[in-house]
Amino acid sequence: FAKVAPLELESILLTHPGVREAAVVGKTVPDYGEEPTAFVVKQSSTSVTDKELVDYVANEVAPYMQLRGGVIFLDEIPRNTRGKILRRQLREMLN
Repeated sequence: FAKVAPLELESILLTHPGVREAAVVGKTVPDYGEEPTAFVVKQSSTSVTDKELVDYVANEVAPYMQLRGGVIFLDEIPRNTRGKILRRQLREMLN
C-alpha cells in the first residue's frame, strides 16, 4: 500500500457520478501488508454498488493500486473541524 497514493484513488472515485465523497485507507492484511480500501458516500439519488466502484477504479489504475480491500459505504466521512479526513478513525473501523 506504501506505493499507492490514497489521494489518487480518491480522485478517481470522485469522478464517478454516483460518488459524493471518498476516502481511501490501508486495510491491514496478515502476511501481506495493507490493501487499499475505499470509504464512499453515495450521491443521494444513486444505487451504485461496491463492485461497480471496484471495477471503475480497476479500469483506471495499475493492478497493485486496485481496491483489494473493497468499498464500504458510509453516511458521512469522518472529518475534523477543519474538514480534514480522519483516516485513523476509518482504519479503526477496518481492524
